[in-house]
This record gives sequence, structure tokens and C-alpha cells, in this order.
Amino acid sequence: MDNLTLIIPAKNEKECLPTVLEELKRYNLTIHVILEESDRKTIDAISEYNCKIIYQNQKGYGDALIQGINSVTSKYFCIFNADGSFDPKELNLMLEKINKDNYDFIFGSRYEHNSGSDDDTIITKIGNYIFTKIGNIFFNIKITDILYTYVLGNTVQAKKLNLKQKDFRFCVELPIKAQKYNMKLGTVNCYERKRIAGKKKVNAFKDGYLILSQMIKLFFEKK
Repeated sequence: MDNLTLIIPAKNEKECLPTVLEELKRYNLTIHVILEESDRKTIDAISEYNCKIIYQNQKGYGDALIQGINSVTSKYFCIFNADGSFDPKELNLMLEKINKDNYDFIFGSRYEHNSGSDDDTIITKIGNYIFTKIGNIFFNIKITDILYTYVLGNTVQAKKLNLKQKDFRFCVELPIKAQKYNMKLGTVNCYERKRIAGKKKVNAFKDGYLILSQMIKLFFEKK
């Protein structure tokens, strides 16, 4: 996996991130951890691990990922959670598919056959279903879990998208813009593990509203 860089947004993840980095030691890949410079507890917790820390210029989940993508020089990047919910064993499957079938982006899905989640709630499951259907119907995006950001992509292609959203609207901005640019999107089955500790950063209703507004905006926006 020497052609792959993991991008790990890790705000206030001092309890989880060391365990995640420990698990990743067995894989030959580059790791970029994106943090706010004021988050000293998380920074100190990973001081002994072989990863590059990139400090955010601004705040927000999307901002962290945009800075992460812009920092990557390898052929591929992968967005990877700091909370332990993503299984690194699935990286090989994603790399295999993106290479074999010449995809630009591979999206993990919790709703394919032999997939699932230990962290999904009824509210988030319904929300994901609705937003995925909007993506399918209005943007012709052929993926089954639009909000699950376990995404492996071609770095050059991602940098062409001019991604701008600094918060969780990023989750739909990436696949919608990729589709508008006629890039090839694929899906693999994944299983979301329960986060190791702490609380989710997502507010289902507030962030759901922002995501819906972003989808409406992108529907009327020219490429």
C-alpha cells in the first residue's frame, strides 16, 4: 500500500486515535492526521506514532479533509476515521477494485449485502437512506451509502473537484461533484464498527439540514 495515504481528521480523539494508529502499524502506508493546533491532548497522545500531523488553518470536518487531500502526494488517498469505526482490512478490497475496474473513487457502504453497522441509529439510518435516494434520483449517483465517508480515491482527480465545504456538507459535495465531472464511482461492502470511546461529532438534525441545503444548491449549480 505504498501508493496510499490515509487522511485522518481527529478533533478531540485522544481516547481513540492511539488505538487506531496501533492497528494501522501492520500496513505499509502513509498517514496524515489533521488536527487543530490547540488540540494538545490528541497531539500528545500520538507523539510516539509514525504519522504526519497537519494543522488546520480553519475549523470543521470538511476543512480537515480538504487540507488532508491537498497534502497528499501518493496516487491514492483514503478518508479514515479516528474513532475506530473503520476496519483497515477493507482497504485491500477498495484498492483492488479501484485498480481493477479503473474507478476514480470507491465508497464504502453499510447497506450492501454482507455489510452493516454497530454504530448506526434508526435516525441516522433513515437520514442516510433519504440522502442516498436523493443522490440516486437527482444526480444519478450509483452508490448505496452517500454519507459514509470511508472513501478511497484518486488524488489527482479529487484535487480537480475544487471542494469547498468546511463542515459535514463535504460528505455529499465530494460524490456529487465527482458525478458532475463524469468521474467513475464504485462501492464496496463495509462493516462499521462501534467507535472506541467518546461521542459522535455529527448532530443528526443540524447537520442533516446543512447536507440537504447543500444538495439543493448543487442541483441548481453548474459544473
